[in-house]
This record gives sequence, C-alpha cells and structure tokens, in this order.
Amino acid sequence: MQRQPHVVVVGAGVSGLTAAHRLTRSGFRVTVLEAAPRVGGKLHASPVAGVPVDAGAESVLARRPEALDLITELGLADRLVHPAPVAASIYSRGRLRPFPAVQVMGVPGDLAGLARSGVLSPLGTLRAGLDLLLPPTPPRGDVSVAGHIGARMGREVVDRLVEPMLGGVYAGRAERLSLAATLPQIAEAARAERSLLRAVGRAAARQRRERERAPGPRPVFASLRGGVSVLVDELARRCGADVQTSATVRALTRTPGGWRLAVGAAAPDAPRQAPREVAADGVVLACPAPAAARLLGDLAPDAARDLAGIEYASMAIATLAYPAAAFADPPRQSGFLVSSREGLAIKAATFSSVKWPWLAEELRAAHPGEEWVVVRCSIGRAGETALLQRPDDDLAALAAADLARVSGVAGAPAQTRVTRWGGGLPQYDVGHTERVARVRAAVAAHPGLALCGAAYDGVGIPACVAGATRAAADLAAALPGAPTTHDHTDETRSLP
Repeated sequence: MQRQPHVVVVGAGVSGLTAAHRLTRSGFRVTVLEAAPRVGGKLHASPVAGVPVDAGAESVLARRPEALDLITELGLADRLVHPAPVAASIYSRGRLRPFPAVQVMGVPGDLAGLARSGVLSPLGTLRAGLDLLLPPTPPRGDVSVAGHIGARMGREVVDRLVEPMLGGVYAGRAERLSLAATLPQIAEAARAERSLLRAVGRAAARQRRERERAPGPRPVFASLRGGVSVLVDELARRCGADVQTSATVRALTRTPGGWRLAVGAAAPDAPRQAPREVAADGVVLACPAPAAARLLGDLAPDAARDLAGIEYASMAIATLAYPAAAFADPPRQSGFLVSSREGLAIKAATFSSVKWPWLAEELRAAHPGEEWVVVRCSIGRAGETALLQRPDDDLAALAAADLARVSGVAGAPAQTRVTRWGGGLPQYDVGHTERVARVRAAVAAHPGLALCGAAYDGVGIPACVAGATRAAADLAAALPGAPTTHDHTDETRSLP
C-alpha cells in the first residue's frame, strides 16, 4: 500500500489554512505549524459591547468568487451577510463630502461630478481636467501611483482621493506603491488610452451596464454573521490537518527524500518544549515574507533577498462603542475615509453597526431597550512609527477625538479596544510584480516547495484564497506519489 505523502504548511492564516484544506482533499496528510498562539492571522474577532466584532479584516470582496466559493464549500452560506445599502464619504477640506459619482479606486472619471463632490479645491479640479488636454504618457515599465496619476491629474487627486482609498488596503504611500500591482485596471487604462479621466469614465459606464444587466443586486462586499473571522475558525476545524500553534519554524532544509523543518516554541511565555524536527515530502510557506526569507536564506538566497526587500507597514484599529444618544445625529453612513492632508490620526472610520445589520441586531439583543453604535477607526500609515508607539489608551483617545471632530459625537466612548497589527500589511512598491516573478522562478527550482500569502498577488481574502489554492495545486502536481527513499516512521524527534 502506498504511503500517504506528508505536507507541512507554515502559517495558519487564511492562506495557510486554505492550502491545508485543499491538500487534505487531494489525499495528503497535512501538518500546519503556526508561530502565534492562535490561528487566523489577521482574521480575528473579540467582544466589544458584548458582541463579537472583527479586529482585522471585516469583509471579503464579493465580485471575486474565491472567498464566497470557499464559504459555500464550508457550509457557511447561511451565515453570509452583505452591508446595508448606505453610502460612505470622505473627509476632505474640513468636512465630510460624497465621493465623486464616477471613480475607480479614487481616480475620477467625470470632471463635472468631481467638481460637484467638493473633495478637491477649485484649482485642484481644474488641474485634474488638464488630463483631457495632455498628450499621451503611457507608463514605461512599472511606475508609482503618485508618479503617473499625479502627472496626469495633479497632486490633489492623489492626496485627497487615491491615497485614502489605497490606505485602507496597504497603509502605504502613493509615492512608493506600484501602479501595476495595486491599481492594475488603472495601469491598463493608462497604457491603452490617452486620457485617464475618459478611460475611467468608460470603464465605470461598462461596470454600470453590467450591474444593470445582472439579475438582482450585486453587493461589492460580503461578510459572515459573527464576523469574517468565522471563516478561519471553520477552516481550522474542518481542514483535516494537524494544526499546531506556538510552533515557530526555525529552519528549513532539503533532504534526499524531502524536507526537514526545525520547530521550536514561539515566544518566551509559550510552553517550554524541546526543539524538534518535522519531516515532510512537501512544504508550503504561507507565512509573511520576512519569515519566508529567513527560511529560504541558504536554500534559495536570491529569492530570500527579494522577499526580505518586501517592506511591511504597521497599523492599529481602535474599536469604540458609544450609546447612540452620544450622537446628535445618528450616523446613517457606512463610514468615511480621511485625506492625508487633514492632519488627523485616523485614516478611516467604519460605523460597523450601521454597515452590518447583523451587528446592530446583536447589540440590541445584548442591550435590550438601548441603542449602541460601534465604530472601527484605522490608525497608521507607512512611516508613522512614532504615532503607533503610543499606548493603547492614547490611541483610543486620539481616535475618539478625531471622530468627535468629524462626526460630532459627544463624550468618551463607553468601551474601547485597540488591536495592533505590527508589520501587518505588505507594501507593493514599484517593481513588486517583477520581484514576485523572480521569487517564484527561484522557488520553482525546488520541487515540493510552494509559496502563498498576502505578500504576492493581493492582500484581500479572495486573492489569498486563490493564491493558496494555486500553491496547493502546484504542490500536488509536483508530488504525484510518495518518495520511496524517505522514511516517516520517526517524523518528530528532539534535536541534539
């Protein structure tokens, strides 16, 4: 009887757990090794005002199928929820303003609509319109978001529209972010069309026609009742793998018949355990780029150097709970973004209990006869290390003060929670797609090894699910059967 091949997945975020789920269903025995004391990575929820509230990502992009398909596959379709049909706004030039009616990731597609929104100054709007008169300037190679869009439409478009949109995804700076990697649809339009404004307008019109032809509503985002973290909890429960937490992989070595991983305790407060080795036929590195770089240092030094060059930005989320009476006017929007020119500590706020009706229902059940509002405030852009070094209480107070300035809420929040994501968001800087291609080419020289995660092809949950599915398929193709030269009878032993 043929021995069941063994694969080790390093990392138990949504990418690692998805890869494990795919691999067990392909007939592999899978072990997942996670350095942290819990699974889920940046998908995590904890109680605020007595109800579960996501502390990381709170939704999935519904226009990509991968995450929704996985949710259905796991039997969670009955918990699927969509946001309330309420608008968002942007805080620019001293007050909340509507987004331009026609825009793609902040790049405007209609000059009149841009002027009506008031997001830009009159001069900024005129400068954006200059794009209609400029000669073609197709990008040559990869360029920065600010470099191309700023040259076409002016710096105000970048600072007051595009960067706030990208800030929620990457917490990055438009001067460094790659146009091709972060805004591929804009990069394609920039290569094909003379005017970026007209190209975006036509693209938005096509999208509108597609929505009108589609049967029923097509929400942009989706989540799960109880929070999107339910997805990773269910993956961990049903993936069929041996999931081990507080298990840091210290080294990865090629052996004649497969791989050997040196595993130790994750942190000083973790249970003490003797260093051990785990043998495997294949390995999926579903960990952040710095950890992957460390493990590949001797095996694939060129890939390791490229991975080490991927920088990460830190951020924090201050979740604030208020009695509804604290708001002179109850919030009726899903939230707002903040222009970096406004001098606020927060870069975005989400009125979670307005955006997600299920959460409002849970709050009413937890507080009969009372109305509560839960707000998530995002803090921290790339380079704002001093801001993020403040204590939790200071960050919560800064968020509350900014929220009062923007929305007029009175008094301190009744409850706060600050969640820090240190080095949590990979930066897709100029040259990112070429960097990833080099890494993949180097790793392809080592059959039985695969990579996936937010550092490569997209930071959103659907992109991570897609990357993990691809990594699992590649590994399954590289390991059609178990090596006969590798003995797994003693797969875990103490290191000398």
